[in-house]
Amino acid sequence: MTITPLMPVYPRCAVRPVRGEGCYLIGERGERYLDFASGIAVNLLGHGHPHLTQAIQKQAETLIHVSNLYGSPQGEHLAQRLVDSTFADTVFFTNSGAEAVECAIKTARAYHQSEGGDANRTVLVTFKNAFHGRTMATISASNQEKMHKGFAPLLPGFRYVDFDDLEGAKAAIGPDVAGFLVEPVQGEGGVRPASPEFMQGLRALCDEHDLMLVLDEVQCGVARTGTLYAYEQYGIEPDIMATAKGIGGGFPMGACLATEKAARGMVIGTHGSTYGGNPLAMAAGEAVLDVVDNPEFLAHVRTMSERLRGALEQLIPNHDEIFDSVRGMGLMLGLKLKDRAENRAFVAHLRDHHGLLTVAAGENVVRILPPLVIEQVHVDEFIERLSAGARDFALPEAA
Repeated sequence: MTITPLMPVYPRCAVRPVRGEGCYLIGERGERYLDFASGIAVNLLGHGHPHLTQAIQKQAETLIHVSNLYGSPQGEHLAQRLVDSTFADTVFFTNSGAEAVECAIKTARAYHQSEGGDANRTVLVTFKNAFHGRTMATISASNQEKMHKGFAPLLPGFRYVDFDDLEGAKAAIGPDVAGFLVEPVQGEGGVRPASPEFMQGLRALCDEHDLMLVLDEVQCGVARTGTLYAYEQYGIEPDIMATAKGIGGGFPMGACLATEKAARGMVIGTHGSTYGGNPLAMAAGEAVLDVVDNPEFLAHVRTMSERLRGALEQLIPNHDEIFDSVRGMGLMLGLKLKDRAENRAFVAHLRDHHGLLTVAAGENVVRILPPLVIEQVHVDEFIERLSAGARDFALPEAA
Protein backbone atom coordinates (compact mmCIF):
# COMPACT_ATOMS: atom_id res chain seq x y z
CA MET A 1 0.00 0.00 0.00
CA THR A 2 1.46 3.35 -1.05
CA ILE A 3 -1.42 5.72 -0.34
CA THR A 4 -1.26 7.52 3.02
CA PRO A 5 -3.92 6.97 5.71
CA LEU A 6 -4.90 10.63 5.29
CA MET A 7 -6.09 10.98 1.69
CA PRO A 8 -3.24 12.84 -0.05
CA VAL A 9 -5.16 15.87 -1.29
CA TYR A 10 -3.04 18.38 0.65
CA PRO A 11 0.66 19.07 0.02
CA ARG A 12 1.33 19.00 3.75
CA CYS A 13 4.48 20.79 4.92
CA ALA A 14 6.82 19.76 7.74
CA VAL A 15 5.04 21.87 10.39
CA ARG A 16 3.20 19.49 12.73
CA PRO A 17 1.43 21.51 15.46
CA VAL A 18 0.47 19.81 18.70
CA ARG A 19 -0.34 22.84 20.84
CA GLY A 20 -1.20 26.51 20.61
CA GLU A 21 -0.70 29.47 22.91
CA GLY A 22 -2.34 32.76 21.97
CA CYS A 23 -0.79 33.90 18.69
CA TYR A 24 1.69 30.99 18.53
CA LEU A 25 1.63 27.37 17.38
CA ILE A 26 4.01 24.82 18.91
CA GLY A 27 5.25 21.83 16.91
CA GLU A 28 6.12 18.26 17.92
CA ARG A 29 9.71 19.20 18.75
CA GLY A 30 8.74 22.28 20.73
CA GLU A 31 9.42 24.75 17.90
CA ARG A 32 7.32 27.93 18.07
CA TYR A 33 5.68 29.62 15.11
CA LEU A 34 4.14 33.10 15.04
CA ASP A 35 0.74 32.29 13.56
CA PHE A 36 -0.34 34.99 11.13
CA ALA A 37 -2.39 32.45 9.17
CA SER A 38 -4.91 31.62 11.93
CA GLY A 39 -6.01 28.40 10.26
CA ILE A 40 -6.87 30.56 7.22
CA ALA A 41 -8.86 33.19 9.13
CA VAL A 42 -10.44 30.70 11.56
CA ASN A 43 -8.65 31.08 14.92
CA LEU A 44 -9.68 34.69 15.36
CA LEU A 45 -9.20 34.52 19.15
CA GLY A 46 -5.85 32.77 18.77
CA HIS A 47 -5.17 29.43 20.43
CA GLY A 48 -6.39 28.43 23.88
CA HIS A 49 -8.50 31.53 24.47
CA PRO A 50 -9.90 30.96 27.98
CA HIS A 51 -13.45 32.15 27.33
CA LEU A 52 -13.82 29.98 24.23
CA THR A 53 -12.22 26.86 25.69
CA GLN A 54 -14.20 27.13 28.91
CA ALA A 55 -17.47 27.54 27.00
CA ILE A 56 -16.74 24.41 24.92
CA GLN A 57 -15.69 22.40 27.98
CA LYS A 58 -18.77 23.41 29.95
CA GLN A 59 -21.14 22.55 27.11
CA ALA A 60 -19.38 19.23 26.40
CA GLU A 61 -20.13 18.19 29.97
CA THR A 62 -23.83 18.91 29.47
CA LEU A 63 -24.96 18.14 25.92
CA ILE A 64 -22.98 17.74 22.70
CA HIS A 65 -25.47 16.74 20.03
CA VAL A 66 -29.23 16.69 19.61
CA SER A 67 -31.18 16.04 16.41
CA ASN A 68 -32.81 19.03 14.74
CA LEU A 69 -36.06 17.11 15.06
CA TYR A 70 -36.21 18.64 18.54
CA GLY A 71 -36.31 22.20 19.81
CA SER A 72 -32.97 23.99 20.13
CA PRO A 73 -32.77 26.58 22.89
CA GLN A 74 -29.04 26.92 22.20
CA GLY A 75 -29.56 27.50 18.47
CA GLU A 76 -32.46 29.86 19.02
CA HIS A 77 -30.39 32.03 21.34
CA LEU A 78 -27.37 32.32 19.05
CA ALA A 79 -29.60 32.88 16.00
CA GLN A 80 -31.33 35.74 17.82
CA ARG A 81 -27.98 37.33 18.63
CA LEU A 82 -26.95 37.17 14.97
CA VAL A 83 -30.31 38.58 13.88
CA ASP A 84 -29.95 41.43 16.38
CA SER A 85 -26.43 42.26 15.17
CA THR A 86 -26.96 42.00 11.40
CA PHE A 87 -29.35 42.63 8.52
CA ALA A 88 -30.90 39.17 8.90
CA ASP A 89 -34.24 37.94 10.17
CA THR A 90 -33.45 34.22 10.19
CA VAL A 91 -30.43 31.86 10.38
CA PHE A 92 -29.62 28.30 9.32
CA PHE A 93 -26.57 26.79 11.05
CA THR A 94 -24.11 24.61 9.15
CA ASN A 95 -20.81 22.83 9.82
CA SER A 96 -18.66 24.70 7.29
CA GLY A 97 -18.38 27.62 4.92
CA ALA A 98 -19.10 25.50 1.85
CA GLU A 99 -22.34 24.29 3.42
CA ALA A 100 -23.27 27.86 4.31
CA VAL A 101 -22.75 28.91 0.67
CA GLU A 102 -24.75 25.87 -0.51
CA CYS A 103 -27.62 26.96 1.71
CA ALA A 104 -27.30 30.51 0.38
CA ILE A 105 -27.51 29.26 -3.23
CA LYS A 106 -30.59 27.18 -2.42
CA THR A 107 -32.20 30.10 -0.59
CA ALA A 108 -31.69 32.44 -3.55
CA ARG A 109 -33.19 29.95 -6.00
CA ALA A 110 -36.03 29.02 -3.67
CA TYR A 111 -36.98 32.70 -3.39
CA HIS A 112 -37.80 32.79 -7.09
CA GLN A 113 -39.30 29.31 -7.27
CA SER A 114 -41.64 29.82 -4.31
CA GLU A 115 -45.15 31.15 -4.62
CA GLY A 116 -45.16 34.56 -6.27
CA GLY A 117 -41.75 34.11 -7.85
CA ASP A 118 -40.41 33.42 -11.31
CA ALA A 119 -39.30 29.79 -11.52
CA ASN A 120 -37.18 30.54 -14.60
CA ARG A 121 -34.73 32.53 -12.47
CA THR A 122 -32.16 29.91 -11.52
CA VAL A 123 -28.77 31.39 -12.53
CA LEU A 124 -26.44 33.10 -10.07
CA VAL A 125 -23.94 35.56 -11.50
CA THR A 126 -20.57 34.97 -9.82
CA PHE A 127 -17.17 36.60 -10.19
CA LYS A 128 -13.89 35.40 -11.63
CA ASN A 129 -11.15 34.21 -9.24
CA ALA A 130 -13.75 33.71 -6.50
CA PHE A 131 -13.52 30.86 -4.01
CA HIS A 132 -16.78 29.61 -2.53
CA GLY A 133 -15.86 26.12 -1.33
CA ARG A 134 -15.07 22.59 -2.52
CA THR A 135 -18.50 21.01 -2.99
CA MET A 136 -19.81 20.40 -6.50
CA ALA A 137 -22.03 23.47 -6.40
CA THR A 138 -19.41 25.77 -4.93
CA ILE A 139 -16.66 24.74 -7.37
CA SER A 140 -19.19 25.22 -10.16
CA ALA A 141 -19.77 28.74 -8.84
CA SER A 142 -16.11 29.53 -9.47
CA ASN A 143 -14.34 29.89 -12.82
CA GLN A 144 -11.07 28.45 -11.46
CA GLU A 145 -9.98 25.56 -13.68
CA LYS A 146 -7.68 24.17 -10.97
CA MET A 147 -10.76 23.36 -8.88
CA HIS A 148 -12.71 21.93 -11.84
CA LYS A 149 -10.12 19.47 -13.11
CA GLY A 150 -11.18 15.87 -12.57
CA PHE A 151 -14.72 16.67 -11.43
CA ALA A 152 -16.65 17.25 -14.65
CA PRO A 153 -19.44 17.69 -15.40
CA LEU A 154 -19.94 20.86 -13.40
CA LEU A 155 -23.38 21.89 -12.21
CA PRO A 156 -25.24 24.39 -14.38
CA GLY A 157 -26.69 27.61 -13.06
CA PHE A 158 -23.69 29.94 -12.77
CA ARG A 159 -22.45 32.77 -15.00
CA TYR A 160 -18.98 34.26 -14.52
CA VAL A 161 -18.17 37.97 -14.73
CA ASP A 162 -15.00 39.94 -13.94
CA PHE A 163 -14.75 40.94 -10.27
CA ASP A 164 -15.44 44.60 -9.53
CA ASP A 165 -16.90 45.11 -13.03
CA LEU A 166 -20.31 46.63 -12.50
CA GLU A 167 -21.07 47.05 -16.19
CA GLY A 168 -20.22 43.38 -16.77
CA ALA A 169 -22.52 42.38 -13.94
CA LYS A 170 -25.31 44.50 -15.37
CA ALA A 171 -24.84 42.99 -18.82
CA ALA A 172 -25.07 39.46 -17.35
CA ILE A 173 -28.63 40.01 -16.11
CA GLY A 174 -31.21 38.13 -18.12
CA PRO A 175 -34.62 36.54 -17.55
CA ASP A 176 -32.89 33.48 -16.06
CA VAL A 177 -30.84 35.33 -13.38
CA ALA A 178 -31.74 34.83 -9.72
CA GLY A 179 -29.08 37.09 -8.21
CA PHE A 180 -25.40 37.77 -7.58
CA LEU A 181 -23.03 35.70 -5.41
CA VAL A 182 -19.97 37.73 -4.39
CA GLU A 183 -17.21 37.97 -1.80
CA PRO A 184 -16.89 41.59 -0.61
CA VAL A 185 -13.18 40.80 -0.21
CA GLN A 186 -11.83 38.00 -2.38
CA GLY A 187 -9.55 35.92 -0.15
CA GLU A 188 -8.17 33.00 -2.18
CA GLY A 189 -8.37 35.28 -5.22
CA GLY A 190 -5.72 37.62 -3.84
CA VAL A 191 -7.17 39.66 -0.93
CA ARG A 192 -9.02 42.00 -3.28
CA PRO A 193 -11.64 44.27 -1.70
CA ALA A 194 -14.52 45.23 -3.95
CA SER A 195 -14.98 48.94 -4.58
CA PRO A 196 -17.88 50.74 -2.88
CA GLU A 197 -19.27 51.62 -6.31
CA PHE A 198 -19.37 47.94 -7.27
CA MET A 199 -21.08 46.71 -4.12
CA GLN A 200 -23.56 49.58 -4.05
CA GLY A 201 -24.21 49.05 -7.75
CA LEU A 202 -24.98 45.37 -7.24
CA ARG A 203 -27.41 46.29 -4.49
CA ALA A 204 -29.14 48.78 -6.80
CA LEU A 205 -29.37 46.21 -9.62
CA CYS A 206 -30.91 43.67 -7.24
CA ASP A 207 -33.46 46.20 -6.06
CA GLU A 208 -34.31 47.18 -9.64
CA HIS A 209 -34.74 43.63 -10.95
CA ASP A 210 -35.95 41.83 -7.78
CA LEU A 211 -32.75 39.77 -7.57
CA MET A 212 -31.00 38.32 -4.54
CA LEU A 213 -27.71 39.86 -3.39
CA VAL A 214 -25.86 36.91 -1.84
CA LEU A 215 -22.65 37.67 0.02
CA ASP A 216 -19.95 35.13 0.81
CA GLU A 217 -18.38 36.46 4.00
CA VAL A 218 -16.92 33.12 5.02
CA GLN A 219 -13.40 34.55 5.17
CA CYS A 220 -13.93 38.29 5.58
CA GLY A 221 -16.71 38.11 8.17
CA VAL A 222 -16.86 37.98 11.98
CA ALA A 223 -14.85 41.13 12.81
CA ARG A 224 -11.99 40.25 10.41
CA THR A 225 -12.28 43.53 8.50
CA GLY A 226 -12.89 45.75 11.53
CA THR A 227 -16.69 45.60 11.49
CA LEU A 228 -18.70 42.53 12.43
CA TYR A 229 -19.31 41.95 8.71
CA ALA A 230 -17.62 43.63 5.77
CA TYR A 231 -20.89 44.67 4.09
CA GLU A 232 -21.34 47.30 6.81
CA GLN A 233 -18.39 49.26 5.38
CA TYR A 234 -20.10 49.49 1.98
CA GLY A 235 -23.28 51.08 3.28
CA ILE A 236 -25.46 48.25 1.98
CA GLU A 237 -27.26 45.16 3.25
CA PRO A 238 -27.44 41.81 1.47
CA ASP A 239 -30.50 39.61 1.14
CA ILE A 240 -28.57 36.45 2.01
CA MET A 241 -25.11 35.90 3.52
CA ALA A 242 -22.86 32.91 4.20
CA THR A 243 -20.57 33.08 7.22
CA ALA A 244 -18.20 30.54 8.80
CA LYS A 245 -14.46 30.26 9.63
CA GLY A 246 -14.06 32.68 12.55
CA ILE A 247 -17.63 32.30 13.79
CA GLY A 248 -16.64 29.20 15.80
CA GLY A 249 -13.14 30.38 16.71
CA GLY A 250 -11.78 27.02 15.54
CA PHE A 251 -14.80 24.83 16.17
CA PRO A 252 -16.39 23.74 12.85
CA MET A 253 -19.48 25.82 12.20
CA GLY A 254 -21.04 28.20 9.73
CA ALA A 255 -24.35 29.86 9.06
CA CYS A 256 -26.58 31.14 6.30
CA LEU A 257 -28.32 34.39 7.22
CA ALA A 258 -31.28 35.82 5.31
CA THR A 259 -34.04 38.38 5.42
CA GLU A 260 -37.60 37.19 5.87
CA LYS A 261 -38.32 38.06 2.23
CA ALA A 262 -35.29 36.18 0.89
CA ALA A 263 -36.08 33.08 2.97
CA ARG A 264 -39.69 32.76 1.84
CA GLY A 265 -38.92 29.55 -0.05
CA MET A 266 -37.06 27.86 2.81
CA VAL A 267 -39.95 26.08 4.45
CA ILE A 268 -40.28 22.75 6.27
CA GLY A 269 -38.58 19.95 4.37
CA THR A 270 -36.54 22.10 1.98
CA HIS A 271 -33.18 21.89 3.80
CA GLY A 272 -31.50 20.20 6.73
CA SER A 273 -28.30 19.18 8.49
CA THR A 274 -27.56 16.36 10.92
CA TYR A 275 -24.89 18.22 12.89
CA GLY A 276 -25.66 21.84 12.02
CA GLY A 277 -26.53 23.93 15.06
CA ASN A 278 -25.58 21.29 17.62
CA PRO A 279 -25.23 22.56 21.21
CA LEU A 280 -21.42 22.33 21.25
CA ALA A 281 -21.11 24.47 18.12
CA MET A 282 -23.61 26.96 19.52
CA ALA A 283 -21.56 27.31 22.71
CA ALA A 284 -18.48 28.10 20.63
CA GLY A 285 -20.39 30.65 18.56
CA GLU A 286 -21.78 32.32 21.67
CA ALA A 287 -18.30 32.62 23.17
CA VAL A 288 -16.89 34.16 19.99
CA LEU A 289 -19.67 36.75 19.82
CA ASP A 290 -19.17 37.54 23.51
CA VAL A 291 -15.65 38.67 22.66
CA VAL A 292 -15.89 40.23 19.19
CA ASP A 293 -19.37 41.73 18.93
CA ASN A 294 -18.72 44.94 20.80
CA PRO A 295 -17.39 48.38 19.84
CA GLU A 296 -14.21 48.11 21.92
CA PHE A 297 -13.03 44.89 20.29
CA LEU A 298 -13.85 46.09 16.79
CA ALA A 299 -11.94 49.30 17.50
CA HIS A 300 -8.98 47.17 18.59
CA VAL A 301 -9.08 45.28 15.27
CA ARG A 302 -9.09 48.56 13.34
CA THR A 303 -6.22 49.95 15.42
CA MET A 304 -4.08 46.85 14.96
CA SER A 305 -4.90 46.84 11.27
CA GLU A 306 -3.74 50.43 10.84
CA ARG A 307 -0.51 49.71 12.69
CA LEU A 308 0.19 46.48 10.79
CA ARG A 309 -0.61 48.04 7.44
CA GLY A 310 1.47 51.11 8.24
CA ALA A 311 4.43 48.95 9.26
CA LEU A 312 4.14 46.93 6.04
CA GLU A 313 4.01 50.07 3.92
CA GLN A 314 7.15 51.35 5.64
CA LEU A 315 8.89 48.02 5.08
CA ILE A 316 8.12 47.68 1.36
CA PRO A 317 10.71 50.26 0.13
CA ASN A 318 13.44 48.43 2.08
CA HIS A 319 12.80 45.26 0.05
CA ASP A 320 11.38 46.65 -3.18
CA GLU A 321 12.96 43.84 -5.20
CA ILE A 322 10.46 41.48 -3.49
CA PHE A 323 7.48 43.50 -2.21
CA ASP A 324 5.12 45.45 -4.43
CA SER A 325 2.19 46.68 -2.34
CA VAL A 326 -0.23 45.91 0.48
CA ARG A 327 -4.00 45.71 0.18
CA GLY A 328 -7.04 44.40 2.02
CA MET A 329 -9.35 45.44 4.84
CA GLY A 330 -8.88 45.23 8.60
CA LEU A 331 -6.75 42.25 9.60
CA MET A 332 -7.32 40.59 6.24
CA LEU A 333 -4.28 41.92 4.43
CA GLY A 334 -2.45 40.85 1.30
CA LEU A 335 1.21 41.55 0.54
CA LYS A 336 1.62 41.50 -3.25
CA LEU A 337 5.04 40.33 -4.41
CA LYS A 338 7.04 41.35 -7.46
CA ASP A 339 7.03 38.87 -10.36
CA ARG A 340 10.48 37.44 -9.55
CA ALA A 341 9.42 36.48 -6.01
CA GLU A 342 7.00 33.55 -6.16
CA ASN A 343 4.56 33.76 -3.25
CA ARG A 344 4.40 30.03 -2.37
CA ALA A 345 8.18 29.85 -2.23
CA PHE A 346 8.29 32.95 -0.03
CA VAL A 347 5.57 31.62 2.31
CA ALA A 348 7.56 28.38 2.67
CA HIS A 349 10.77 30.34 3.33
CA LEU A 350 9.12 32.39 6.10
CA ARG A 351 7.69 29.23 7.64
CA ASP A 352 10.77 27.00 7.45
CA HIS A 353 13.50 29.52 8.22
CA HIS A 354 11.84 32.24 10.30
CA GLY A 355 8.98 30.50 12.15
CA LEU A 356 6.38 32.77 10.56
CA LEU A 357 3.10 31.35 9.25
CA THR A 358 1.27 33.07 6.40
CA VAL A 359 -0.85 31.82 3.47
CA ALA A 360 -0.44 32.13 -0.30
CA ALA A 361 -3.25 33.55 -2.44
CA GLY A 362 -3.93 34.42 -6.07
CA GLU A 363 -2.17 37.20 -7.98
CA ASN A 364 1.14 36.36 -6.28
CA VAL A 365 -0.11 37.60 -2.91
CA VAL A 366 0.87 36.54 0.62
CA ARG A 367 -2.20 36.50 2.87
CA ILE A 368 -1.68 37.96 6.35
CA LEU A 369 -4.48 36.75 8.64
CA PRO A 370 -3.41 37.10 12.28
CA PRO A 371 -5.62 36.34 15.25
CA LEU A 372 -7.75 39.39 15.95
CA VAL A 373 -6.38 39.51 19.50
CA ILE A 374 -2.87 40.55 18.39
CA GLU A 375 -1.14 43.36 20.25
CA GLN A 376 1.64 45.73 19.22
CA VAL A 377 4.29 43.25 20.35
CA HIS A 378 3.01 40.74 17.79
CA VAL A 379 3.00 43.34 15.02
CA ASP A 380 6.60 44.20 15.85
CA GLU A 381 7.65 40.55 15.90
CA PHE A 382 5.88 39.90 12.61
CA ILE A 383 7.68 42.77 10.90
CA GLU A 384 11.03 41.62 12.30
CA ARG A 385 10.55 38.07 11.02
CA LEU A 386 9.16 39.23 7.68
CA SER A 387 12.07 41.62 7.16
CA ALA A 388 14.61 38.92 8.08
CA GLY A 389 12.91 36.56 5.66
CA ALA A 390 13.06 39.12 2.89
CA ARG A 391 16.78 39.73 3.52
CA ASP A 392 17.80 36.09 3.07
CA PHE A 393 15.24 35.00 0.48
CA ALA A 394 17.05 33.83 -2.65
CA LEU A 395 15.48 35.41 -5.72
CA PRO A 396 15.87 33.53 -9.00
CA GLU A 397 18.29 34.99 -11.50
CA ALA A 398 16.77 37.62 -13.76
CA ALA A 399 16.02 36.34 -17.24
